[in-house]
Amino acid sequence: MNKAALRSHIRSQRNALSSLQQRTAASNLCNQIVKLPEYKRARHIALYFANDGEISPHHLGQTARSQQKKTYYPVLTRQQMIFRPYKGRQKLMKNRFNIPEPLPRYRARQVRELDIVFLPLVAFDEEGNRLGMGGGFYDRTFAFKNQSPFVRPLLIGLAHQLQQQGQLITEAWDIPLDMIATDKEVITVRHRRW
Repeated sequence: MNKAALRSHIRSQRNALSSLQQRTAASNLCNQIVKLPEYKRARHIALYFANDGEISPHHLGQTARSQQKKTYYPVLTRQQMIFRPYKGRQKLMKNRFNIPEPLPRYRARQVRELDIVFLPLVAFDEEGNRLGMGGGFYDRTFAFKNQSPFVRPLLIGLAHQLQQQGQLITEAWDIPLDMIATDKEVITVRHRRW
């Protein structure tokens, strides 16, 4: 199956999940992540606003903020992303894809100063390969990790278990994930010295 067909197939499966299935998956996901030593040590974490059937890190964001962790959300620039702080109740604006973003008045944190970035995906495999929506924003933002894979931030893809594939076709510019967390398990791809 080519990338476009796979994207369409997984997105339709993801969107077919009921509200209850989505809420249960999000809760299970949060329960998986809060047990991770990497999460426990992290102070600055980036999340995303779920869209198009993506598994939601909303509960995880609330939990992180209740534990005095600072949370950041992506803002699209022309080719990459920056990450601005979000405290849970401030006003947001919509980007060109109709996804909420923190307002410009909130100063972005350098991506290399984030401890963990939780990112969405369409499909993944056990090798840490990620198929995104095709815009390349995450790959361009974290391109530096191709040269230095063990520097911050830790990249953790979030997904429903149904998004797992046998093996994805990759490109030279694809940035592999360090871990994948689903509603069922956490897959560690790279062992880090953190």
